Amino acid sequence: MKRIVILASGSGTNAENIIKYFKNSHLISVVQVLSNKKDAKVLERAKRLGVNNSSFNRTDFYMTDEVLNNLKLNADYVILAGFLWKIPSNIIEAFPNKIINIHPALLPKYGGKGMYGMHVHNAVVENKEKISGITIHYVNDNYDEGAIIFQKGFEVLISDSAEDVAEKIHSLEQENFPKIIEKIILENG
Repeated sequence: MKRIVILASGSGTNAENIIKYFKNSHLISVVQVLSNKKDAKVLERAKRLGVNNSSFNRTDFYMTDEVLNNLKLNADYVILAGFLWKIPSNIIEAFPNKIINIHPALLPKYGGKGMYGMHVHNAVVENKEKISGITIHYVNDNYDEGAIIFQKGFEVLISDSAEDVAEKIHSLEQENFPKIIEKIILENG
């Protein structure tokens, strides 16, 4: 059984979708959800779905090995589902090609520090992009620069608002993220 630990910062719709997707799997299990916000809605979702969950602070993540040791004990793969902090090198080194993120744009466009959520969707609409989509990628030492695993795009209509783009992105995330996680884990062990 391969174990997933999800890192998330917000409401947790992607985390919930991943948990539900693997709920009856005999090969992959979400064993824990960790958040950098103690009041993040993702923790409530995890609790409701019977998944261990807890929060940590900046010191735990960057200045000590507390989060690293927890991950080493519990995770085969680390999945970022709306997690906004940069992953420290010690965690990246401990999980080479085992930390997977989803980004709400077709990287390399609209990636990097500060490019998340509605910031991305607003930029896509303001720049009159013709396509947008999702990128699932491995995490390295730089924001949104890890090797791309999967991309899926859609046409951005002239009439689309940033909210419309966000809705289309969310649908792609829900449909594809768990399947791609499963594929990567089953192919790589």
